[in-house]
Amino acid sequence: MLKYVLLGFLNYRNASGYDLKQLMDVSTSNFWHAKQSQIYTTLKKLEEDGMVASHIEPQESRPNRKVYEITETGRDDLKNWLSQPLMEIESRKEKLLLKLFFSAQLDPEKILTQLRLQKTLHKDNLEKYQTITKGVVQQFAASTDMADDARLWEATRRFGELYEEMYIRWVDETIEKLEE
Repeated sequence: MLKYVLLGFLNYRNASGYDLKQLMDVSTSNFWHAKQSQIYTTLKKLEEDGMVASHIEPQESRPNRKVYEITETGRDDLKNWLSQPLMEIESRKEKLLLKLFFSAQLDPEKILTQLRLQKTLHKDNLEKYQTITKGVVQQFAASTDMADDARLWEATRRFGELYEEMYIRWVDETIEKLEE
């Protein structure tokens, strides 16, 4: 999947591996993230496969940077991947649910502590979706001619917001049941 994240960003503009990591950190990291080393490894493979090409861009007072651009082969592969329908629901791994599932023998207060901590973390995430992430989407949409893209970026941001609201609601219900 990282392949398509990188091709997607490179379809917008040429970028270095560092630039791609920065773009991911303010956008797709909300639902798809990668380490810098994974990005460089994937870019190398994409270049070997002819999906991207690179050139060295000299910089003053900094090391030269390697900038990648998507090729027609990469653009075609990205479009093909985007057009393929998803035919199944991907399973999620939720550590909290796994712990909760097996926690009946614990002191209820320990379970409640974990749930309250998760609620705080998810409230922080919700606030991020409602402020920082929303601002990034609005700022990028306003500074470029990408209204269609911005609508879809907003849809992914909204998914994150609704997910966090649902998670907080579920935690509240579970705490209420355990406190009865």
